[in-house]
Amino acid sequence: MSDPAATATVPAPAPEAAPAPAPKQRRERDPFFDNAKFLAILLVVIGHSLAYRLEVPAAKGLYMFIYMFHMPMFIVVTGYFSRNWTFAGGKARKLITNVGVPYVVFEIAYSLYDWTVGRNKLEVSLLDPYFLTWFLCALFFWRLSTPVWQQIRWPLAVALVFSLLSYMSDLGDSLDIHRLIGLLPFYVLGLILKPEHFELLKKPAARVLGWVTLTAGLVLMYPAMGHFNRSWLYWKHPHEELGVGNVTGTAMRLAMFVAATVLVAAFLAVVPKRRTWYTKLGATTLYAYLLHGFITRLLEFTDWWDAEWLNTVPGLVLVIAGAAAAGTFLCSKPVVRCMSWALEPKMRWAFTPLRRPGSQRSNGKVNKKEPTRNGVGG
Repeated sequence: MSDPAATATVPAPAPEAAPAPAPKQRRERDPFFDNAKFLAILLVVIGHSLAYRLEVPAAKGLYMFIYMFHMPMFIVVTGYFSRNWTFAGGKARKLITNVGVPYVVFEIAYSLYDWTVGRNKLEVSLLDPYFLTWFLCALFFWRLSTPVWQQIRWPLAVALVFSLLSYMSDLGDSLDIHRLIGLLPFYVLGLILKPEHFELLKKPAARVLGWVTLTAGLVLMYPAMGHFNRSWLYWKHPHEELGVGNVTGTAMRLAMFVAATVLVAAFLAVVPKRRTWYTKLGATTLYAYLLHGFITRLLEFTDWWDAEWLNTVPGLVLVIAGAAAAGTFLCSKPVVRCMSWALEPKMRWAFTPLRRPGSQRSNGKVNKKEPTRNGVGG
């Protein structure tokens, strides 16, 4: 007779608990892009300050050089970071709170500001972007169109055709439509770029070539600035308003696309790729973009820009230094803390869970999909 103890079933060892999944690490921001955005926003503020000194040749040349590529650069980088934009994951809500709401807030704020300190008539129109707000309006629609461009075989070519055609007729002023469509190719260019494209711009040889290109562009702008209307640089006028035919105008636009793209690449090539003292400020450039207009407008309404000494070399240096200092301050933490309610509002109260037609409830019951004519659910 066998020993019961020897034949007893040995209980299987309890399975080890599965290790808890490691917390998902937040992707670290690439300092290269934050550096680029910060340096570019300084160019924006400096450019808007130089706009009041265009009777001085030195200021006019620098102004037109900056305007040739500063907004295309912002748009390309914005497009690059919009590559994965969809309507899912709360991104649509963020589009509303971080783009749509600031557009409404600052469109009203600038209109009231102008009326208070300058204009005699109060005008508020969300369909006619005022001053700086056109970029938010355009960005809202560009982001909405992202899934479409991601499915087109030749997105950049299609966007370029739309852009060129838009300048052949007057589309009106609503939504700054000429800028919205005209600058679209730069956004689409950003969408199709990949990380390896930017890695090429970080090479030492590209940095040298970038400095050479930017220097040549600035030098060439001075003899060229007297031969074309600077309104071309605003991307907001059809050919007829610029006094050229569609053939000449289209050729000019193509040349500007090429020049702007080359200068954008050159600018990005000279941007430091390491972390710098201003890297963190690059994450809050929208604050400087939307707020610096109140300063430049105030100086205009108080006639400060009319001071004759500003037309001297020391005066221009002071304008540039002051604009750079103002842009830096407007990206700082104190400004962000004070103004985040307008530029990055939470607004959880304004949203509901995503309503899906197939799962709507009525009287406590789920509404089934209605059959189509052939009896199959639609």
